[in-house]
Amino acid sequence: MTDQEPGRTPGDMRYITPDDVETQVFEWGSLKWLAEPRVCDAQRFSQGIVMLLPGKGHTRHNHPGVEETLYIVSGRGRQMVEDAAGQAIYREVGPGDMVHIPISAYHETINLGWEPLKIVATYAPHGPEAFLRALPDVQILPPGELPK
Repeated sequence: MTDQEPGRTPGDMRYITPDDVETQVFEWGSLKWLAEPRVCDAQRFSQGIVMLLPGKGHTRHNHPGVEETLYIVSGRGRQMVEDAAGQAIYREVGPGDMVHIPISAYHETINLGWEPLKIVATYAPHGPEAFLRALPDVQILPPGELPK
């Protein structure tokens, strides 16, 4: 945290940097939630940066009652989003692409490239980020600490 915002405390931040928040580390990559109730008292959404390692990803899953968007910052991947009939629709995604995942829809994201796949993920309403934090295979690193 910088000292340029007087009274800045977790849960009341207006300007957030990646070093201000914890890192959730998994075998497939890492997450930094920059906007969520614990960080900035976000009321209707959460947003974070996802880094998927080469060849890794999130296999088919859903977030009941939650709508999601994924904005691809860098890297190449394969995205699946099921349609209303439950048919899996696959598409390759890359920088500048936006993926909309309707409420409760099943989806998966796999990194197809040799470099990390960097994604901005948004949940509305918030909630799945807290579920991820509670998973048994997550390592939580404090703000500013780098994965080893």
